[in-house]
Amino acid sequence: MVRYGEIFLKSGPVMRRFLSTLISNITKALSARGLAHRIEEHRGRILVFGDDPAGIAETVSRVFGVVGVSVCRMTGTGIDEVADEAAAMAAGRLTTGATYGVRARRSGVEGYTSQELAAAAGAAIGAAVPGSRVDLGTPDYKISVEAREFGALIYDNRTDGPGGLPYGTQGQVVTLLSEGIDSPVAAWMIMKRGCSMAFLYIDSGTFGGADKPGSVSAHHRRLSEWCMGHPVDLYIVDGQPFYEALTAQAAPKYRCVICKRYMLGVACGLADRLGAPAVVTGESLAQVASQTLTNLAVIDAAAPLPVLRPLIGCDKTDTTAIASRIGTLPAAGLDLGCRVAPKHPATAASMAAVEREEEKMEIAGLVSDALDSARIVRALNGEIT
Repeated sequence: MVRYGEIFLKSGPVMRRFLSTLISNITKALSARGLAHRIEEHRGRILVFGDDPAGIAETVSRVFGVVGVSVCRMTGTGIDEVADEAAAMAAGRLTTGATYGVRARRSGVEGYTSQELAAAAGAAIGAAVPGSRVDLGTPDYKISVEAREFGALIYDNRTDGPGGLPYGTQGQVVTLLSEGIDSPVAAWMIMKRGCSMAFLYIDSGTFGGADKPGSVSAHHRRLSEWCMGHPVDLYIVDGQPFYEALTAQAAPKYRCVICKRYMLGVACGLADRLGAPAVVTGESLAQVASQTLTNLAVIDAAAPLPVLRPLIGCDKTDTTAIASRIGTLPAAGLDLGCRVAPKHPATAASMAAVEREEEKMEIAGLVSDALDSARIVRALNGEIT
């Protein structure tokens, strides 16, 4: 049984469109894992039938838009039939002396109330497991029964999903993907809000750590596992000429701000080519010198498109916790350093000063050359295709 949340709050036509996309994404994910299945849609619930319910539940629990998944047994809606099935499930998992609680729901079924259903199931469980007792507050064992017009569902487990909106319902964005912790988390958070991804990696060549490309590739593959069945492209551009010009011609204290403006220029150029209406970065307010409010204003001035920063209010510990949970935390000990960061970066760069430095570098040409150098790597289901 698949639960969805926010989708239910949408207007009728939007809800139907989102549900159709969610079911399509579930189908793609299960097919990518080779899990045979059949799907039924009912009000407030999606039912997935198959021979490997545990595998289905694990896969579906990683689909955006899903808030929870439970492996269930299904019966008819007769109160005795439901109670007997609840007792049979509990008998294999509830021990003598333990406490239990029954949560019951009823929708579209006549002849008994939810309270009567809970009481019947509770009595049957008590008879099946002598020595157990009811505790509706904090029971050792919880079991739920739902009687609905299509049948009754009995379950005692729940796996939380990521929530959010179905992948692809909000269009495509270009996300600047780097080797570190922040940008893959930012990408995941925007994927969770329904956006499909085109990733952009600006390869710094000899100006970056030796493990940077491999870490970016790992992020690319891992994030593609969160949208199983959907190919995800990574555009890799040659940033070496830019970094050569940056270190040779720009005042060191402005390097970080100029670098971020260049990255946004390339990202917006790619977004324009793809028809994407926004770009995404992993910046968090005041986390580093280039991310002060003043510097972010100067950086944003280089972007003709909206810049989405889902981590803007996150502490590093928040972001690291999400990275660990979604599988994008880089391994320890990798060489991911930047060779151009100055010892004393500007924390309040002026627009006029930055623009003067960029004129010396002829940055517009560097952005154009980077876009022309783009090559595409595609990931699907965690693998490079």
